[in-house]
Amino acid sequence: MNSTIISLLFVYVFILLGYMGKRFFKSDMNEKTLTIFSVYFLQPFVAMWGFSTAPLHREHLEIPLLYLGIIALLLLPTVWIARSLFEDIKERTIFSIAGFVGNTGNIGIPLGLALFGEQSVIYTTLINLANVFVVYIIGVYIYSRGSLSIRQSLINIVKIPIIPASIIAIALNLYHIELGIQIKEFFKMGAYGGIVLQLFLLGTFLYGLKPNELSRRLLLGTLAQKFLLLPLGTIIILSFTDLPSFIQAIMVMEMMTPLAIANINLSSLYDCRPKDVATLILLSTLLFIPLLFLLQFLIYGYYNVTTI
Repeated sequence: MNSTIISLLFVYVFILLGYMGKRFFKSDMNEKTLTIFSVYFLQPFVAMWGFSTAPLHREHLEIPLLYLGIIALLLLPTVWIARSLFEDIKERTIFSIAGFVGNTGNIGIPLGLALFGEQSVIYTTLINLANVFVVYIIGVYIYSRGSLSIRQSLINIVKIPIIPASIIAIALNLYHIELGIQIKEFFKMGAYGGIVLQLFLLGTFLYGLKPNELSRRLLLGTLAQKFLLLPLGTIIILSFTDLPSFIQAIMVMEMMTPLAIANINLSSLYDCRPKDVATLILLSTLLFIPLLFLLQFLIYGYYNVTTI
């Protein structure tokens, strides 16, 4: 557990660099340009590399499909609740989707290693891959709807290159088409660049942040959705399945990961209050550290998982 917390703290160094960069260079460092470069050029590398890190088998598809099903089941009532809680369409948009776009990669995979050991990697990787589709299909559509029409929002999904890149990568993996070492290294370089740029981008949005300007209803509602509604709903849904407690515990853990930095990409790209989203990401990440101990109690108590 201590090693995981230390690893998370090192992640904050890249966020700090982004913050300092924006502080020193001000308007010369344009967040929208960085966002476009990340989404359209580097994120496809993240997908191609991510889908090549572990062999996929058709029997493994049950896990990501179940993850997507739980997201869909819990998302529908959330969208309805958002309409009654928020008059402002952009606040409604953020509440509807931000909590469902979790950091299943940068935090979920290493946290799974710390809590469950290496046997968790195949499952955390699969869930993270499913999350790619949550972000860049559901996420793109809902964030787009904060400013654009239904037609334009659907078009935006098609324009995002990470989806076709992911489909190609999945096909290569499932059909065991081996890529050369040089090609794998090429994808790895691009993926690492994309991950660092994501963290750096969050730091730029944190500059000049005024958390007191964030709607208290949006703050409390999103955090409650992330750390109460989503994990509790997942526990209830999984209780009706025959999945081993080990896998159920991993899925609950992934649902509790803080808001993903990908929320910044989409809120910035579609002009949906990226500063407010950056505040939510930061606060959810800070709140997640003490919640790690509650999560550990849930895993070892409720699910009686002892493998670490």
